[in-house]
Amino acid sequence: MHQTSTTLLSLLDLQAMKRRQEKISSLTAYDASFSTLIDAIGIDIILVGDSLGMVIQGQRTTLPVKLEDILYHTRCVTRSRNRSLVIADLPFMSYCTPEQAAINAGRLLSEAEAQIVKLEGPRFEIIRFLVDQGIPVCAHLGLLPQSINLIGEYRVTGQTTKDAERILDQAYEVERAGASLLLLECVPAELAKEITQQLEIPVIGIGSGVDCDGQVLVLYDMLDITHGKKPRFTKNFLLETNSIAEAIMLYHQSVKNATFPAPEHSY
Repeated sequence: MHQTSTTLLSLLDLQAMKRRQEKISSLTAYDASFSTLIDAIGIDIILVGDSLGMVIQGQRTTLPVKLEDILYHTRCVTRSRNRSLVIADLPFMSYCTPEQAAINAGRLLSEAEAQIVKLEGPRFEIIRFLVDQGIPVCAHLGLLPQSINLIGEYRVTGQTTKDAERILDQAYEVERAGASLLLLECVPAELAKEITQQLEIPVIGIGSGVDCDGQVLVLYDMLDITHGKKPRFTKNFLLETNSIAEAIMLYHQSVKNATFPAPEHSY
């Protein structure tokens, strides 16, 4: 392990990484121990995701996760990191209106010391309102886990010409609305590549091919300790290593070297 810096990364650092074509590494974390380990290895972004509902709480979906859950776990993570930029999810039904979104996002920044909030879907008005209040936003397009009851199943999006055009248009719009980052989940690799090349903001992929500006995985997936079916886009990095720290380091290096995700992890 190595500590690359004791200064927190900022959006300016991520933008500079995109300009110089340095890949951005990201993992989820929900507690102080993993936050300390991930941070020391040099992972650029820690995402306190509502995935905690499934991997920590044992829920079937992310929908039962409450704002107080995200606040609690974000506090645990931010107390323990020295360098990694922290993004916190706005959970289901916590950003129905711009005002509600601003109040809840403000709590994540002021009480839990997150640096960016993430929300799902093409919520242009809400993104604009949050940015007007000085709150940085990571948009999330493609597969939207909080919409599972609407879409019926977790599946790749953007495979038809119509869907691909829709996602590309949404990507342009979230950037115009002021989003500082975009996460693309389960989007075909060629579409994700086009979006990444077209946008000025950094694009982080999960199941969206190697050409995104960066990658994120659920920590528990890449350590192969998630119960239930594993998504195609993940990889068990423990198989090639002897410890959790080595597995995280291998993931970090694989992202930086653009050897992960491989074609078998993409659509």
